Amino acid sequence: MSACAPALSAAALDRADPLAPWRDEFFLPSGRIYLDGNSLGLLSRPAEAALLRVVEQWRTLGIDGWTGADPAWLTLADRAAAALAPLVGAEPQSIAATGQTTANLHQLLATLFEPARPGRRTLVGDTLNFASDAYALQSHLRQRGLDPAQHLRLIPSRNGRVLRLDDILAAFTDDVQLAVLPAVVFTSGQLLDVATLTRKAHERGILIGFDCSHSIGAVPHAFDRDGVDFAFWCTYKWLNAGPGAAGGLYLNSKHHGRAPGLAGWWGVRPDRRFAMAPQHEPADGAAALHIGTPPILALAPLLGSLELIAAAGGAAALREKSLALTDFLLARIEAELGSFGFTVSTPRGHLARGGHLALAHPDAARICRALKAAGVVPDFRGPDLIRLAPSPLYTRFADCADAISRLRQIMEKRDYEAWASEPGLVP
Repeated sequence: MSACAPALSAAALDRADPLAPWRDEFFLPSGRIYLDGNSLGLLSRPAEAALLRVVEQWRTLGIDGWTGADPAWLTLADRAAAALAPLVGAEPQSIAATGQTTANLHQLLATLFEPARPGRRTLVGDTLNFASDAYALQSHLRQRGLDPAQHLRLIPSRNGRVLRLDDILAAFTDDVQLAVLPAVVFTSGQLLDVATLTRKAHERGILIGFDCSHSIGAVPHAFDRDGVDFAFWCTYKWLNAGPGAAGGLYLNSKHHGRAPGLAGWWGVRPDRRFAMAPQHEPADGAAALHIGTPPILALAPLLGSLELIAAAGGAAALREKSLALTDFLLARIEAELGSFGFTVSTPRGHLARGGHLALAHPDAARICRALKAAGVVPDFRGPDLIRLAPSPLYTRFADCADAISRLRQIMEKRDYEAWASEPGLVP
């Protein structure tokens, strides 16, 4: 499918879409156009089946599910790691399916950051990333006896939407030991150049990692090839693994063998895990960064969803459809919304765009409420952004056309003026 296809009709694009059959594998909200897959992806039949299968195993096997279930629960975390690996361009031993996004960042910081390193005790983040990453950086510095006011540098955005490469590189000074950046900015949808940033960081002796919560499942990565030091992500957005699903982390093989900063029994060598030795005996690779017992009920739907993604063609197929969808959305926005005061805050180029589009408007909160009332599910991010996130697995081009048509009608009739404009969570 050509990503330059918006000149064609939505119906023609849907007929030509090789991923169209996978839509039937999802439970779609009745009567609504769902464009919020970058907040919470929808439930698929394989994910539901995997979850119900584990519940049934728990009901019938009890404790024997750990070894007697098919597949054995003991293997689920490793199976998920192997299924995640192709999406980020990594070997399975560099992946751990574990924890949640912020907890995984804490583990990676505890493992990689060396607070006593002379002259290099500064961490770098940015002002556009999801705030929890900054909270983790701040609290980690405090735990290591360092003042965030002196040892944390947050790269500013000049326009509040995107990060400029020159501003990022200006922050990579000789006192920096480690940087954490978003692969995709969660508000504007800007896609950062992971390969270039990694190369530039390493030229300056800096470790670099990426929050991939808004990229995995929408953008292919090549962590091993690019030399990324570490990464972490959630799986309930583009990967459709469900609320509370197990997260993931990546640790480059050059860092394998480091003692885990936060040690726990599931990070012990599998053949020694139940020996309960007094000293921690780390597993090989990223598996050493596991802490507690794997969340089986949170891993099961992830595995089901990852099986579907692999069958649909993997990261490359998802990216091709994602770009075609957002290209089509951009064309419809320009054709139908040009006179209503919207500004596209997402970079236009494919190399700088993630999986969603962000529209800025002074009345964004009220417009989002009006859209939901009109049967379109977007996402509001303060102070003035409407995020539209078409999923390559279940969103049709016709859905995108219909959503923009409904938005145009809302603006023409000024229906949004009937809604409250207070900031905060838009339900």
